[in-house]
Amino acid sequence: MRKIKFLLYFILLFLIISIPAIYFSNKIITESAGGKLFERTEQIPYNRVGLLLGTAKFLKHGHENPYYKYRIVATVDLYRSGKIRYIIISGDNSRKTYNEPGMMKADLVEQGIDSTKIYLDYAGFRTFDSMVRLKEVFGQDSVTIISQQFHNERALYIANREGIKAIAFNARDVSKQMGLRTQIREKFARVKVFVDYFLGKEPKFLGPKIIIPG
Repeated sequence: MRKIKFLLYFILLFLIISIPAIYFSNKIITESAGGKLFERTEQIPYNRVGLLLGTAKFLKHGHENPYYKYRIVATVDLYRSGKIRYIIISGDNSRKTYNEPGMMKADLVEQGIDSTKIYLDYAGFRTFDSMVRLKEVFGQDSVTIISQQFHNERALYIANREGIKAIAFNARDVSKQMGLRTQIREKFARVKVFVDYFLGKEPKFLGPKIIIPG
């Protein structure tokens, strides 16, 4: 009985803390993206560099990840429209058998994008790492972020905290039913942004500077 009571008290305490944290984190991050999100290439301003945020190409059951597919389409649209000149792909390459940037580059090149215009960030393990490394490793203080809107909003908040002048291009999203787990995870990811800054977190890796031509 005591164990059950303890568990109930723990759940209650968790809810008391987490619900306001989720609400205010979501509110701040969503509002901070106001005026910086675009969905049509003819409306988005030019930026020399686009930052494509990585994700897995395939889901666990082997089907292609629609988030991945739509980010590739969005990046190709921006490049062909002349809205970006160079592309940095930032993603996870923590294992030899898992290479988000490499897969994305291959698919972009297949779509006709010049491989010399693509730069790979293999240490973009988290969105936080990707944004900090964009400035510290790739030397960029202005960028167009490419991902789905929910992800772009969080990346834009981090960019602002890091002194990066950023806008974002929204790739097509997936249905609410298909993306439910991702949306739930996003709520907690937004809370973690504030925890990371409170704790003074740093990216897992930085490394030598990578120069992108002017």
